[in-house]
Amino acid sequence: MNYLNQAQFNLQQLKNNAYPGRGIILGKSPCSQYWVQVYWIMGRSENSRNRIFVLENETGFLKTKAFDESKLTDPSLIIYYPMRHDNEHFILTNGDQTDTIFEAFKKGKSFEEALDSRQYEPDSPHFTPRISGVIYKNPQESVYKLSILKAFKNSEEAGCQRFVYSYSKGLAGYGHFISTYQGDGDPIPSFEGEPALMPILSSPEETLDLYWNALNMDNKVSLMVQWIEAATFETKTFIQNKWN
Repeated sequence: MNYLNQAQFNLQQLKNNAYPGRGIILGKSPCSQYWVQVYWIMGRSENSRNRIFVLENETGFLKTKAFDESKLTDPSLIIYYPMRHDNEHFILTNGDQTDTIFEAFKKGKSFEEALDSRQYEPDSPHFTPRISGVIYKNPQESVYKLSILKAFKNSEEAGCQRFVYSYSKGLAGYGHFISTYQGDGDPIPSFEGEPALMPILSSPEETLDLYWNALNMDNKVSLMVQWIEAATFETKTFIQNKWN
């Protein structure tokens, strides 16, 4: 299979999409020495757009923060830790399920067990999916996993659909991408299908520029790229905020 052609096609689809919402990419650097995390947030409302990414010095955790505190109206679904880690896992999500997964790992539970206790966001009529990912330091069956919890066709009638995608190895220079939305709309349609193959470039800086430039200019808010050295689990983290 021609991975490059597929990844470039998927990247073009992302560029053409005005509103994929929040997005996660997990994968491997072209040199195979690093695991890679990419995460971005977008917004249509003033409240959603009024955010920046901040990296905590003491923990290395990534959090969202209001850029202008005076304009913050509802923090419930927009202020959270997208990224936390422990000695065995790097967790990346689009909401406070980061904390659910983090606490579950402390108790010896699995990624799936943690997410069984959660569902899509309570933001009717969209019922925004919760997307989550984890990279394992000492992988057994999987090197990383992605998940989406969503309502069928923006309706609560069928309950929560939970999907987990497990990858037994990484492809050098590629990652798997999942987002909250398929595109813009009212209500906004949820992401459909399997995670899509996406390119990862030779450095975190190049990868950050690639995806920042791919996102819709009006709707993009913040983007994070993290390089995780496979041998040591040491990290390099780069952030781009629309509001500095």
